Amino acid sequence: MKVVAVTACSSGIAHTYMAAEALEVVAKKYNIDISVETQGSIGIENELVQEDIDNAVCVILTNDMPIINEHRFEGKKVIRMSTSNVIKKADVIMKKIISTFK
Repeated sequence: MKVVAVTACSSGIAHTYMAAEALEVVAKKYNIDISVETQGSIGIENELVQEDIDNAVCVILTNDMPIINEHRFEGKKVIRMSTSNVIKKADVIMKKIISTFK
């Protein structure tokens, strides 16, 4: 199962990267292939490639601020939540993805 995500927070520092790490750690726990793009204070890192987006069952987007190039995800199932919720509820998010898309 492939999932892609983009994390971004208003300051572009801690929460952007904490949310990305939380998703990566929990995805590994459930053997989910995840690619996470961060849009932080230093710009876009680990930019998602179209092949990963195309192969993803869903997209996780943080909604603390607008996501750059969000048009890439048109037609995909999108989950939106704040970076703080992603950090706190990454396990719940992945369990829901598994039950919905398996």
